[in-house]
Amino acid sequence: MEENVKEDLPAVIRELEEKVKEHPKSVMVYHHLGLVYMKAGRIDDAIEMLKKAIEIDNQSVESLINLGAIYFGQGDLGRAEEMNEKALKVNKDSAQAHANLGLIWQQRNDLDRAISAYEKAIACDPKLASTWMNLTAVLTMKGYDDRAVEAATKGLELDPDSPLGHNNLAVALYFSNRFNEAWGHLEKARELGYSVDQNFVDRLKEKLA
Repeated sequence: MEENVKEDLPAVIRELEEKVKEHPKSVMVYHHLGLVYMKAGRIDDAIEMLKKAIEIDNQSVESLINLGAIYFGQGDLGRAEEMNEKALKVNKDSAQAHANLGLIWQQRNDLDRAISAYEKAIACDPKLASTWMNLTAVLTMKGYDDRAVEAATKGLELDPDSPLGHNNLAVALYFSNRFNEAWGHLEKARELGYSVDQNFVDRLKEKLA
């Protein structure tokens, strides 16, 4: 299925490029073309199209968020933060913008601000499984073990087959001295294809011995 999508990308791009000519003031067309360029790996073109969408409508939350995602992927955390903050000025309840800021603060190792951002995202949309899982990782790093277990459990309720979710819960349970439960979730993470940390496996085995 993925191969078919990739094969169709050139045709989709040509169609959208024609639509841009026909509708040079359409935010939606520029936005969609930017997303397709992203899928095609044409990052500079994607940035140009998303900037054009924002130039036409600086209230375009989705364009701001997607442009921020590109900057984040490039390691430009300053611009990524700027785009998501602008999105929040338009819509203070954008769960994705808050979640993205959480990733930015986590990348900067500002864990308290990361926790705050993730919690704001969850308050806006408690069904974001990935945000619960990211929150778990940061809570574990801060040593908030009980809260980490709670967050990981919530994330897995939303996405029971998440390899990352099972791994994160295993780590949280380990630091809560719940070693047997941790092993069960670690095994599940491996079963689902997650590349577990062998050092963590060895440490957990020592606790179970």
